[in-house]
Amino acid sequence: MMKHAVLCAAGALSLLASTAFASDRYQSRPPVIVSPDLTAPWVTQLGGGVQPVVYPRPMARRAADPRMEQQANPQVRQVVQPRGLFSRPVVQQVAMTRPQYPAVRGQVDPQFLPQIVDYQTKERPGSIVIDTNNRFLYLVMEGGKARRYGVGVGKPGFEWAGAHTITRKQEWPDWTPPSEMVAREAVKGHYLPAHMEGGEANPLGARAMYLGSTLYRIHGTNAPWTIGSAVSSGCIRLRNEDVTDLYNRVKIGTRVIVM
Repeated sequence: MMKHAVLCAAGALSLLASTAFASDRYQSRPPVIVSPDLTAPWVTQLGGGVQPVVYPRPMARRAADPRMEQQANPQVRQVVQPRGLFSRPVVQQVAMTRPQYPAVRGQVDPQFLPQIVDYQTKERPGSIVIDTNNRFLYLVMEGGKARRYGVGVGKPGFEWAGAHTITRKQEWPDWTPPSEMVAREAVKGHYLPAHMEGGEANPLGARAMYLGSTLYRIHGTNAPWTIGSAVSSGCIRLRNEDVTDLYNRVKIGTRVIVM
């Protein structure tokens, strides 16, 4: 009896709820309220007296870090042009690998430029006298005069002295370094060519005058800054313009005294 009464009560409540829901379903709804900020998402309000929720305006997106952009898209490179105090490129001072020696006329020590000087000697005019200590070559002239040129001479251990004659003259000579020189330079890590054609890069320079049957020569150079120094393997070197001038003034058979 009690169970039946409970079931009846539950049924009555269910019927009342269904009737209330049906009547609420068809009643008038409050108007849809839209936020006055049209840039914000639309907001609908179901309660007539509730003010619409206004969302804040979205903040502008900050520019991305160029490094992050490049990582995200490696195909894109962004070049930033510095301004103001940083508009100048930074210049790093680089240590020089070797001193910059003067290599053109007018920048050498004037004493090594060709000039006419007083010169007393027993050698006949037309002879050549080379003073290796002072780095000068004298072409003896008449009247106690000589034409003097600056020269480069043999480095320590390669000095020599003696008298010879010019046995051959050659314009833009080839160069075949002696085997002893090739071996000596190889120990230092310098590898010389077996043969080099004449030209501006050739160490013998523009002209060569060969002394007797020796390997010594009076010749030009591709390193004019060495004139006035003891740098050769025994040869006497002049600037190319100077050796050309001397070459045109002497002939085969000219006596050469090296002291």
